[in-house]
Amino acid sequence: MDAIREAILAGAPAEDLAALPLPESYRAVFVRKDEAGMFEGLPSPEKDPRKSLHVDEVAVPELAPDECYIAVMASAINFNTVWTSIFEPLPTFGFLSRLGRESVWGARHDQPYHVVGSDASGVVLRAGSAVRMWKPGDRVVVHCNYVDDQDPTSHDDSMLAANQRIWGFETNFGGLADLSIVKANQLMPKPEHLSWEEAACNALCNSTSYRMLVSRNGAAMKQGDVVLVWGASGGLGGYAVQYVLNGGGIPVGVVSSASKVKLLEALGCEAVIDRAEKAYRFWADEHTQDESEWRRFGKDIRSLVGEDPDIVFEHPGRQTMGASVFVAKRGGMIVTCAATSGYMIEYDNRHLWMKLKSIKSSHFANYREAWEANRLISLGKIQPILSAVYPLEQAGEAATQVHQNLHEGKIGVLCLAPREGLGIDNPELRERVGEDKITAFRRLGA
Repeated sequence: MDAIREAILAGAPAEDLAALPLPESYRAVFVRKDEAGMFEGLPSPEKDPRKSLHVDEVAVPELAPDECYIAVMASAINFNTVWTSIFEPLPTFGFLSRLGRESVWGARHDQPYHVVGSDASGVVLRAGSAVRMWKPGDRVVVHCNYVDDQDPTSHDDSMLAANQRIWGFETNFGGLADLSIVKANQLMPKPEHLSWEEAACNALCNSTSYRMLVSRNGAAMKQGDVVLVWGASGGLGGYAVQYVLNGGGIPVGVVSSASKVKLLEALGCEAVIDRAEKAYRFWADEHTQDESEWRRFGKDIRSLVGEDPDIVFEHPGRQTMGASVFVAKRGGMIVTCAATSGYMIEYDNRHLWMKLKSIKSSHFANYREAWEANRLISLGKIQPILSAVYPLEQAGEAATQVHQNLHEGKIGVLCLAPREGLGIDNPELRERVGEDKITAFRRLGA
């Protein structure tokens, strides 16, 4: 891997990269099947990713015809990596076992270790015999929608595929490593004006936010729509606010501190609610929600923008769904993709059916949506929300930061890249977009 890294950093031509021998093993971040019970009995906040995430050598798997080997220059931490590391809501080895039963190639994934990571930027090293669009030397980013295109359910919208999976979470050989195997239909061009770590942090969260708000498979936001964004400075919300502004909507960002308010204001979001300052108590106790608090929250939204939200960008889940359903406009939509505060949801159905509101589910993005979201990054219309960068050896610490909600935006991880700031191929575009815009979360959100 050292020779591969040096060749990439030296700008070696494609034929030289293709000629380099691949190692028998590579450095990776993984959890172990025999440790899946290590946190049993502990409450979730006490489960420590630094104890379960290991960094060591693993064997290079064989390449399937529709796959590529990529040298991973950088990756990023997502909540699914945290879930894998604390074995919640269940260990991910069951996912690998099911994939292993599907095919000869699927059997490679069923290992006593699980290499994690669902984001990556890097360079193609080898392309399988069935790969047409990609070749050694191509600089790429990876989206995490892992589907079998021979299954008829994967067509039209691949997120509806019966065997749809998230790479690095429901598959093995993820992006938190020096090497990875990915399906060719996971690859997209690396944005030329971004560094490796800036490019690596976008695909999962950016594509998810695009589908939720922009795509016809989500809310299909239009100009002038008021959009309430929970966690507006986080990994999903930071992109959502940009899509609302970029599409002519009116974002109302909800954050948890005064510093996060300033960050959103710097991004151009004028209507921001600091929930810590407001001290909302949507739950009076563990079993009872407080409608008076929903009303107070709705009043605060109207005081900022003059009306109720057309769309609620919902991902916290249990703690906020009741309020989200209540404050949405008559005929409005709550679009939800996650449940980071709990997935057993409760809301007052009267406020849904009697006011003709709707709840729409969303999960990651299909290839077309991910490609369009990446194109907007490449054009400089949407900015990366990178706030911190760790070396691969400290992936456990990076995951802990996300687990404890001690971060803003996305946390990047350097893999083969020896330092930050490398991989920028179009400095002219970077200058046109503006360094302050590209690095806003790094400057203001760290």
